[in-house]
Amino acid sequence: MSSHLACLRDCGLVDFRPRGRASVYSLTHPELLDLLATAETLLAATGSAVALCAGFGVTRPELSPITTAEITHDEESTR
Repeated sequence: MSSHLACLRDCGLVDFRPRGRASVYSLTHPELLDLLATAETLLAATGSAVALCAGFGVTRPELSPITTAEITHDEESTR
């Protein structure tokens, strides 16, 4: 669990303060509560559908990174 919290902290999504030998974590943006509530609602509505999806959990080939120039070029060609 601590590696997940460290990742969220590094991304600026949570903050923490020491309390004795423990740490108390809190969200840095109140809007994250809305996001989590929406995710829970969506999961409740589609959770079993995701588990039944034939592609769920299938290992896919790694994606190759693309450059900023490639992204910019694609955006310009669609204008």
